[in-house]
Amino acid sequence: MATYHFPDDENFEQEWNMQVRGRIVGGHEPVTVTTDNGTISSITDEAVDDAIGGDNVWVAPGICDVQVNGVGGISYKAEDLTLEQVIETTEWMYKTGTAKWCPTVTTSSAEDAIQGLGLLAQACRESGHADASFCGFHVEGPYISSEDGPRGAHPLEHTRDPDWDEFQRYQEAADGKIVIFTLAPEREGALAFIEKVAATGVVVSIGHSGATPAQIQDAVSAGATMSTHLGNGAHAMIPRHPNYIWEQLAADTLWAGVIPDSHHLPPAVLKCFYRAKQRDHLCIVSDIASIAGLPPGIYGNTVGGGGVELAENGRLSLAGTPYLAGAALFLDTGIANMVTYTDASLEDAVRMATSNPAKLLGLEDKAGSVAEGKEATLSLFRWQEGDEKLQTVATVVAGELVHTA
Repeated sequence: MATYHFPDDENFEQEWNMQVRGRIVGGHEPVTVTTDNGTISSITDEAVDDAIGGDNVWVAPGICDVQVNGVGGISYKAEDLTLEQVIETTEWMYKTGTAKWCPTVTTSSAEDAIQGLGLLAQACRESGHADASFCGFHVEGPYISSEDGPRGAHPLEHTRDPDWDEFQRYQEAADGKIVIFTLAPEREGALAFIEKVAATGVVVSIGHSGATPAQIQDAVSAGATMSTHLGNGAHAMIPRHPNYIWEQLAADTLWAGVIPDSHHLPPAVLKCFYRAKQRDHLCIVSDIASIAGLPPGIYGNTVGGGGVELAENGRLSLAGTPYLAGAALFLDTGIANMVTYTDASLEDAVRMATSNPAKLLGLEDKAGSVAEGKEATLSLFRWQEGDEKLQTVATVVAGELVHTA
């Protein structure tokens, strides 16, 4: 593999033109996509000898992941996180075909969250790659359930009730780039908070919650429009019928984020979730932790106070236990799993990782499709039919070739 580095990243500009060859996902015949200053200028049938890709390559809008906690040994919430590390995460993501994502800051003290959001915002100011690929920040917590189960691996001591003034400090530190905010609607003051945050254009997502069905309904009425990793961050035992999972599945206005790594949701559950929401209201997310991208082994991570073990199959667990400690598989695997375990076609699965996130974040006018006039952010891959395996060929971000295999 080769990753392309640009010596003057802070002055990154879409100055070059390129041509990409392949079949657009959902189409049948190979086409040539020409880019001009970061935008798709034309799509034609004419073959070009030096085009990136080839007739046996699929071309998709850039894969977009709205929940990324870290990668390559780097956590976006680490107390010792540096600007250089934030920028380095782009290289790790590009290798798997992910072109856009939401760096996610999870439950912590206000001071630590503000520091992390400030570094992410600084990265966007100083790195062209970060600015082009970070499609906004996802804040997951701290206004989540304090109960074991729904709280997941989030630290109990930092879970708390919603605070509008604190949120405004978060958004100020983030240069206004917070685009998704996950909270539990049963916390005191949550409904008024949801209304205020939703009114600013931020996607309010229900997650790490033990809410009653009525509280879910109230959250939706207040402006919540998404479910964060539905089916996870939940009690091990819940009532079989009136519960917060069924209620969110039934809410037509709620987008569902799901983790299709085959570890967080059993294949049968993933299939049922897909059938309930269908492709138009579902976004697949990786929810990867900092261990993602590293070789299998045991790492001295502080999740749960001990080490974590990354297995050969991508399962990340607390070392020596059956308990998950986050996710470690990227959306190249997630797309393949959606085809393998659900009724989704390749086109459906790609849509849930590209155009759906763009629509969720209000970016569909410029991104999320391969069409003339749209941003030239593309993921190129080969697809092994029958084996349901996606192999990344190249990643293009705003007209720049940032990775090629």
